[in-house]
Amino acid sequence: MRKALGGDQAAYAELLRETARLLRPFLSRRIGFEGDADDVLQEILVSIHKARHTYDGNRPYKPWMYAIAKFRLQDYLRVHYADQLRHAEDIDDLENIFGADVTEPAISYESISGEVLKLPEKQATILRLIHQEGYTSKEVATTLGMTESAVKVAAHRAYKVLRQKLER
Repeated sequence: MRKALGGDQAAYAELLRETARLLRPFLSRRIGFEGDADDVLQEILVSIHKARHTYDGNRPYKPWMYAIAKFRLQDYLRVHYADQLRHAEDIDDLENIFGADVTEPAISYESISGEVLKLPEKQATILRLIHQEGYTSKEVATTLGMTESAVKVAAHRAYKVLRQKLER
């Protein structure tokens, strides 16, 4: 940068190439779309060009450059997310469109509990101990006199039956 400020155009071109090489990964980790990352990179390079007279040649270049990059990135993100909020659907509008309360689950706790009660007694007990009482499968195995793997198999079979019943 010191050479570039002294009028060395080749040094300035190399500085901008190296700056772009450093900033691409920085931006691509923070911006999902590569095209947008390239646009922000160009804005950063223009900002560096416009602010080059503020660079203090006695200080390191990278912190100065990253400060400019950070501010340009924040500007981009502010505009990007504000635009997304403007185009976001209001949940009340969706309820009106679909004619239903989309915030209410299709399956209630009561319907799941009712289906659990219809399971074989051992499977229902295992699910109750694991999900309502907070036991681990090892603790359930000890309580019911089963092996831990038998408890896991019984729970898996119960989940499979519940899923089939509740999908209907």
